[in-house]
Amino acid sequence: MRDAFPRRLHASDLRELATQGELGGTGEDCACRLRHAKGWESMPEERWPSQLMELQGTLRDPSIEEPTFEEFHPAGTRYESPGAPIATDFFPFNRCDVYRCTACGLLVLRYTEYGGYYVDHRVRRVEASLIVDTV
Repeated sequence: MRDAFPRRLHASDLRELATQGELGGTGEDCACRLRHAKGWESMPEERWPSQLMELQGTLRDPSIEEPTFEEFHPAGTRYESPGAPIATDFFPFNRCDVYRCTACGLLVLRYTEYGGYYVDHRVRRVEASLIVDTV
């Protein structure tokens, strides 16, 4: 039996959740320490603040077995750019789960990068102003 799939979120849902989180405090002193993750940051399992993080949903489409690796950078940004648009139907966002810190309210995206011989968990803070609708 397959585990229950988290609630599927779209760009508008993500924007609403991010806006709610931005209305909270700065979170600079929060134990989650995720405010710095403006671009994609490696976050090994032992550093992931699981006790503070609450799953909000997923950007993964359960009907697509292998999501695209195509990225969305119309202004010439790159994958790791803090100002890169958050385009939910494009890589790596289309492989992300969405979490909120229960202490400071920060919303973050998390996905796992799989290489030939490694696994790298990565996180990125969500800023509502960077979320774009591409549909």
